[in-house]
Amino acid sequence: QVQLVESGGGLVQTGGSLRLSCAASGSILSINAMGWFRQAPGKQRELVARIRITNDGSTNYGNSVKGRFTISRDNAKNMVYLQMNSLTPEDTAVYYCNAIAITTNLRVLEVWGQGTPVTVSS
Repeated sequence: QVQLVESGGGLVQTGGSLRLSCAASGSILSINAMGWFRQAPGKQRELVARIRITNDGSTNYGNSVKGRFTISRDNAKNMVYLQMNSLTPEDTAVYYCNAIAITTNLRVLEVWGQGTPVTVSS
């Protein structure tokens, strides 16, 4: 009922930047929050950044990305972006978009995208 499609991943050198995008579509009444998680090989999935879509647009970030990554939103387009600067090899992972959405039949869903790989070379 709700789909998330990520784009923008790829290969970048240490110190470089990438911008990820995520578009939500489907039977959406509203979206409460959207965010990015990542999972590196052999590690658990972790929060990168999250932003509230409703109300004040407050954000929270994982400790390892604070000051380097910025999450933003476009409510009209049901999109969220992740600007990643000063990338290091430790940022290499598959990045997943996540959303908490309310559907048109009033179901609350947590939805995940298919993931986009980010590789930072040293």
